Amino acid sequence: MESIVCKHWHHCDAKEVTKLLDTEPDKGLSPFEAKHRLEKFGPNMVTEQKQKSPLVKFLLQFHQPLIHILLVAGTVTLFLKEWVDSSVIFGVVIINAIIGFIQESKAESAIESLKKMMTTQTNVLRDGKWQTIDAVNLVVGDIVQLHSGDKVPADVRILRCRDLQVDESALTGESVPVIKKEEVIEEDTILADRRNMAYAGTLVTYGQARAVVVATGDGTETGRISGLIASAADLSTPLTKKIAAFSKVLVVAILFLAAVTFLVGLWRGENPVYMFLAAVALAVGAIPEGLPAAVTITLAIGVNRMAKKKAIIRKLPAVETLGSTTVICSDKTGTLTENQMTVKKIFAANCIYDVSGSGYAPEGELLCEEKPLGSDLPFVLKETLMAGLLCNDSRLVQEDNLWRIEGDPTEGALITAARKAGFTPEKAKEEMPRLDEIPFESERQFMATLHSHKTEEGNMIYVKGAVEKVLEACSGHINVEGRRAALDKDSLLAKVDSMAREGLRVLALARKVTDKEALEVEDCLSGLTFLGLQGMIDPPRAEAIASVRDCHKAGIMVKMITGDHAITATEIARQLNIGQEVRKDNSTPVTITGKELEKMTDEALISEAERTSVFARVAPEQKLRLVEALQARDHVVAMTGDGVNDAPALKQADIGVAMGITGTDVSKEAADMVLTDDNFASITRAVEEGRRIFDNLVKFITWTLPTNGGEGLVILAAIFSGVTLPILPVQILWVNMTTALLLGLMLAFEPGEPDIMDYPPREPNSPILTGVLIMRILGVSFLMLAAVFSIFVWQKHQGYPLAEARTVAVNLFVMIELSYLYNCRSLTKSMFRLGVFSNPWVLFGSATMIILQLMYTYAPFMNTIFQSAPITLQDWLLIILVSLAVYSIIGAEKWLRSHVFHKFR
Repeated sequence: MESIVCKHWHHCDAKEVTKLLDTEPDKGLSPFEAKHRLEKFGPNMVTEQKQKSPLVKFLLQFHQPLIHILLVAGTVTLFLKEWVDSSVIFGVVIINAIIGFIQESKAESAIESLKKMMTTQTNVLRDGKWQTIDAVNLVVGDIVQLHSGDKVPADVRILRCRDLQVDESALTGESVPVIKKEEVIEEDTILADRRNMAYAGTLVTYGQARAVVVATGDGTETGRISGLIASAADLSTPLTKKIAAFSKVLVVAILFLAAVTFLVGLWRGENPVYMFLAAVALAVGAIPEGLPAAVTITLAIGVNRMAKKKAIIRKLPAVETLGSTTVICSDKTGTLTENQMTVKKIFAANCIYDVSGSGYAPEGELLCEEKPLGSDLPFVLKETLMAGLLCNDSRLVQEDNLWRIEGDPTEGALITAARKAGFTPEKAKEEMPRLDEIPFESERQFMATLHSHKTEEGNMIYVKGAVEKVLEACSGHINVEGRRAALDKDSLLAKVDSMAREGLRVLALARKVTDKEALEVEDCLSGLTFLGLQGMIDPPRAEAIASVRDCHKAGIMVKMITGDHAITATEIARQLNIGQEVRKDNSTPVTITGKELEKMTDEALISEAERTSVFARVAPEQKLRLVEALQARDHVVAMTGDGVNDAPALKQADIGVAMGITGTDVSKEAADMVLTDDNFASITRAVEEGRRIFDNLVKFITWTLPTNGGEGLVILAAIFSGVTLPILPVQILWVNMTTALLLGLMLAFEPGEPDIMDYPPREPNSPILTGVLIMRILGVSFLMLAAVFSIFVWQKHQGYPLAEARTVAVNLFVMIELSYLYNCRSLTKSMFRLGVFSNPWVLFGSATMIILQLMYTYAPFMNTIFQSAPITLQDWLLIILVSLAVYSIIGAEKWLRSHVFHKFR
């Protein structure tokens, strides 16, 4: 349901909101009014988008240029009454359609995930009575109660709250829970900073609140994101674009040549039926029947390989897309970072201590000037850690060898830091049991706890909170000797600024000895002794640093697009070596915020997206705009993310990469690929695998086209010279289908070449085949023409029977293809540099192909089916010598280009 009356609820005071929504904060709606609104505006759920029927989805799988070519080939073989061959071709078409249907039908389930996300129970005030209802029955104007652990059931305006904190990381990218308040805020405040609002699907981590529902269903921010997902275009991948363009050209060329063949034959006075069959032979020879199957099977092999490398492919062509990626746009929280707050620096008694390790695992140690401190810690450092450990309401737990926090991430970081120094919560609480506490409130900006103390005279108050508030209450500090001394607040604030510039969130810790048995707020407002500072950050993954470096080496730009604060994003980017370059005009910082993006025109955004690498405080629709801006510059964009806020951009990107462990269902369903280990480093492996797959597809195309070209040229030469066809349509089908299966497809198993990550991505608009490869294809085609046609004509003049001469021609085609296959294992290097046995599948396919050709030549039933005949040993020697000559010529051409002309890529 759409929100009503007012768009900027955060800019309206609580009384105005309830008045506009015709509700009462202490009574709520009446059951009848709630029922009326539910009937009028609908349930609190995301509207399911209209989908194509399964039949239409399946039929659309046949609407591809290469499938059109394959259907033509199948129709031709059916016309020729070659039932087996036509059955094989149509079988390939159907299998390809089934695979595509299964893969693509999953893409629309993102909307369903959004609906599941909003299904929850909630406490609602109806007619003055609190009751629990399904959130789907909430309406605008309902008064709801929020408690720690609740999922926010709809978009709400907070009326009053106590210590409310909401985890909005899935929606905004903010890595720590957001402190909420009820006060009116500025109208132009971005979504991530609307402190008096809570949004559907986010999680209450602390405190409680009473709020009024202002939007439900499609009208919520989550529902609006659903609309963004639905409106984002499903782009074709670079591979499918290039194959489609290539196929269209091939179709035109084949039809043109077939027509020319038919007309030339008629002009020469040949029988029209004979010429029609010759034209069919030319078309069958020129159509690469194995190409669509090779593309599908090669990609499928890539899917299996990538699954073993922790990357699950949801859409088959996405395997190749990542290998062509020129830009990776990554969310920060949970993708480039651990999504676990970690104390990195502690300041106490004018000394800075570093804390090793990352995340909630209590593995690491404290260091001073890069030297481990061991167990003998300075007194003030011990107290700083103890204050963070005891002034704390969270728990650190271990499940399945993984550490997680129950409670606030900031408090989790303090517990982990203390445990690294050897302190445990259990022992600390036993030695200093808690007597009282003052919970954190946003107005006070500190938390305090009172503990009995066995060694001190009296009880101990520990305080943690915002630096400015804690320092106001401090009258001294503990120096390095453990004595109380005067406090230099200016020097301390300078140290805080220095830590903040490193992207650290800084908390101050203090203590006070008292004889009181209960704690009052006034006890914490003066007379405190400052202990130290703890600076924490959601740290970058160690693997992500290496992964980003590898991406740069491979010529791939990495951009951070996050909803987190600019200072934090900039520091994480610095640690990851993202965006450290300064713009040429030096006019603006490297990091750009969502507010700045909001003011940019589309043209300005396209320019900024190209040259800026860090974008902070970005809203979901801005992430989508950034992806579109990069695509406007013809970039192939990969977008990684794990939150609801990433889903529209994941769907719009050429390939969306979601996190499998921390990722929401929404992001996974919108993505093309899911990383099962949430490891950014897996993207580097995926890029390498994608490049390997694309290279292998190019190798297959470079190998298969000369066969089709050679066969077509031989038919043309025979027609134009008035010679009997050296090879029949049924024999052409035999050559094309068997060699594609047993020889060409073996290239799909070719390992990646050693330098595959040492060159930049292919230009997005570049053709599949470079000029060098086109020349090689033409060269091999004409070598086949020269060898097959000349030997066929010579043998006819020598009196060879027609069946024997055609059998020699067929074997010559196959053996040249077999030798040329070894040239194509690398398009730039000799197969001996790769290793003769590095791809055993090629050896297996070659041996099997030779056995089949021997059967084709000598088995009586094959002679009958394909009109072949046995040939002599002398014929075989001639065939082998010619095929080795072709291999040597292509090998010499590769060597010359590599060592003399230095031109391949």
